[in-house]
Amino acid sequence: MSYVVGLTGGIGSGKSTVANLFAERGVDIIDADIIAREVVAPGEPALAAIAEHFGAGVITDRGELDRRALRDRVFGHPQEKDWLNALLHPLIRERMVAACAASTSPYCLLVVPLLVENKLTGLCNRVLVVDVSPEVQLARTVKRDQAVEAQIRAIMAAQASREQRLAAADDVIDNNSPDQTELQSEVMRLHQQYSALAKGVNGET
Repeated sequence: MSYVVGLTGGIGSGKSTVANLFAERGVDIIDADIIAREVVAPGEPALAAIAEHFGAGVITDRGELDRRALRDRVFGHPQEKDWLNALLHPLIRERMVAACAASTSPYCLLVVPLLVENKLTGLCNRVLVVDVSPEVQLARTVKRDQAVEAQIRAIMAAQASREQRLAAADDVIDNNSPDQTELQSEVMRLHQQYSALAKGVNGET
């Protein structure tokens, strides 16, 4: 079983950038968003269950999940959202655990945007939070997604607060600065730290 470092952060914090820097150092990356797409791929039982529950209107002509249509169906309907989460969350969790177990790097990075919200910190040996101020979150996300500010604020409000994420953190990367050199040196420091911790857990010297 690989040593598991959970990586999380709010929207626009730079999680993907940080994950990529760890990947460049040979660390296996397990991305919850990718797994979430895999469990509803054509041919998967979860997709059939969603089609049966919500109807053919949430399936595209190509037999794929129409994410926008599904979002429209569950938005403002807590019971429908709860049904969907009850279906998908155990499947996603199961695949994340299996992927972590199959990892071959000394430690792996489990990237979960809603790690704190979905109470998944127990899957991790250590939790790394990418932290930025709300102002930076908003500015970066509006620029990146060409999105309306009100939409981004709504997403931020639905996520764990900055304080809640930091309370769950063992390590924090401050990503407020646009200076990538500083970020790279911090990732290298943490990479060395996690490699040493993993060796200790695995009984290596």
